[in-house]
Amino acid sequence: MYLCPELTGPMLVAHLIVDVRDAMGANTVNTMAEAVAPLMEEITGGKVRLRILSNLADLRLARAQVRIAPELLTTTAYKGEEVIEGILDAYNFAVIDPYRAATHNKGIMNGIDPLIVATGNDWRAVEAGAHAYACRNGHYGSLTTWEKDRQGHLVGTLEMPMPVGLVGGATKTHPLAQLSLRILGVKSAQELAEIAVAVGLAQNLGALRALSTEGIQRGHMALHARNIALSAGARGPEVDWLVKQMVEARDVRADNAAALLAHKRAEG
Repeated sequence: MYLCPELTGPMLVAHLIVDVRDAMGANTVNTMAEAVAPLMEEITGGKVRLRILSNLADLRLARAQVRIAPELLTTTAYKGEEVIEGILDAYNFAVIDPYRAATHNKGIMNGIDPLIVATGNDWRAVEAGAHAYACRNGHYGSLTTWEKDRQGHLVGTLEMPMPVGLVGGATKTHPLAQLSLRILGVKSAQELAEIAVAVGLAQNLGALRALSTEGIQRGHMALHARNIALSAGARGPEVDWLVKQMVEARDVRADNAAALLAHKRAEG
């Protein structure tokens, strides 16, 4: 029961806990809430105001975990042990600072959201639940956990609400959603949820590795350079060539792209 200063009396919040199986469940839960509203009014003598699901599906969690040996993270420029320490520092930054955590968790959702959209699920519900879950302890922090085990391996875990379904809504009617589910080969909503958090964990690892080594901007600029190259009119092999020229020169601009492309074509 909650006391609200704006109300003349106490406010009672009643939760319906529903196992919706392989459905996302929004319509089911909302229908049930509407159905029990008159009974709640009869029992309490009060007025029911809201009859709707919560997108904080904290009883519908999915979890993924990865364990990586240092040698798998070793590159010509960095030792695996150095990369692991950098990843742990970046993770702890997200644990402490909500400004960093917002971008950290956004990166996780960069991996999860496209999968949710492709399978016809409600990415906004998943996003809302994820960010609410990230501050369940009164402080907004990292959705993932990264640590080092006794063998020096990097261990990452992602556990978060994942209210997805295989039946009902667009998942059952949209042909591309059905195709995506067939490609994934999932047989239950829980399997789909597990794939989603695995993708989110992999996305987070990629971002943290980049941040702790060469920096995230290198990859971002490469993607931006490709867009600039296409906008400048590059076609086929010209695109990769133009991207390489701009990234190496650290000069990713539309006018530079146009000049480089014109010069290359003039040379034949």
